[in-house]
Amino acid sequence: MSKLAVTSAAEGTFAALFEQTATYQAAQPVWLQSLHTAALSAFSTLGLPTRNDEEWRFTSPSRISETTYRLSDSVADSPDAATLAELVWERLTDDTAPTGYVICNGRILSGVGGLIAPAAPAVTGRIADLADDSQNPIAEKVRAALGSRITLDQNGLAALNSAFFEDGIYLYIPRSAVIEKPIELVFVSGSPAERGPDALMNAPRLLIIAEENSQATILETYISAFPGAFTCAVTEVIAGDNSVVDHYKVTDENADALHVAQMGVQLGTGTVFSSHSVTLGGGFVRNEVTARLDGEHAECTLNGLYLGDGDRLLDNHTTIDHASPNCSSHELYKGILTDKSRGVFNGKIFVRLDAQKTDAKQTNKALLLSPDARVDTKPQLEILADDVKCTHGATIGQLEPNQVFYLRSRGISETDARSLLTYAFAGDVVQRIKVAALKSALDKRILELLPGNVGQ
Repeated sequence: MSKLAVTSAAEGTFAALFEQTATYQAAQPVWLQSLHTAALSAFSTLGLPTRNDEEWRFTSPSRISETTYRLSDSVADSPDAATLAELVWERLTDDTAPTGYVICNGRILSGVGGLIAPAAPAVTGRIADLADDSQNPIAEKVRAALGSRITLDQNGLAALNSAFFEDGIYLYIPRSAVIEKPIELVFVSGSPAERGPDALMNAPRLLIIAEENSQATILETYISAFPGAFTCAVTEVIAGDNSVVDHYKVTDENADALHVAQMGVQLGTGTVFSSHSVTLGGGFVRNEVTARLDGEHAECTLNGLYLGDGDRLLDNHTTIDHASPNCSSHELYKGILTDKSRGVFNGKIFVRLDAQKTDAKQTNKALLLSPDARVDTKPQLEILADDVKCTHGATIGQLEPNQVFYLRSRGISETDARSLLTYAFAGDVVQRIKVAALKSALDKRILELLPGNVGQ
């Protein structure tokens, strides 16, 4: 099918769905309604990606373009309160007084799982609540920042999110503020089977603004309440000079879920930013991260771990744009694939002409546990400066037979030996996580997912 045909079909499908947003848009400020309309127009021009797009060369987007969708009904598509609270509570890292939000099918819910909105000095809330005539400096900053890192003309999926997001969340960390506790955001998707076969589409939107000298930790967790959902998410991070932002994303949705997420990051002078992405679930998952180092001495760390089985497809695209001198970036992505699952890693480091003294390192490793598993990797360096230190490397392989033999010679079964070695491979990424409770929870979850389960 041609790009034009796919675009035309998608345009008609989503244009019809857009008409159904009139109810909640009527309660939104005019500036946000205008953004939605402009985004739909951009999507009509861009359409959904196809295999002809270079960035989708290894990943067929047909599962997105050939799926039929519907929008959420706030009551009929939500699980009962007790079930939802249990789902959320299992994912929280703070078991005393957790702070953050639960977002179910694109709508912010209050008090679920004991979560309470972050208190001062952090300022948080619904993007849709920011009135047109508000002279509040924070409201003005949010309106100016929204769409600055993930623009409407970037691609069709970015435009799709901007057209359909309902509530949206902003997290504003004031100058010199230190937020001690992690801010936890749990995104729940899906609807009961009796609601019909169409995939429920939701478009989570998150904007993080960290002013100069501030510090914060943000956790994004994506889970399913029911099968059959399409999550089209966008996160933007504006990190001011000398701020420290630690970001974590865990994707653990159902095996039939479609999940496409884009994150755009801007770093100021002396900013330290890290993002850890862990993909444990989802049938079709694509995570795109673009970080621009705009100020000198900025540091950016992007780490990722993905586990695939069955016929799942897990795709990670990263771009680190060194736009200023004396900056550093570090990147480590690891994948573990079995059965007929597929992985993709496409990582690009771009060093601009004036970005002298850049120090950048990128590493991608994949472990294939079955003959039918496959991974495509494409590390890239584009360097215009001449005084830099940049490296990249990619390895794809299986477990070392000698290591398996060594463990078996110590009385460990072959299944447990393979699981222990696989767990050690994954642990290199998990051990870099600074939130102890999250690290412990991921350790346990990864052990559950390993073939054979260690010690079982």
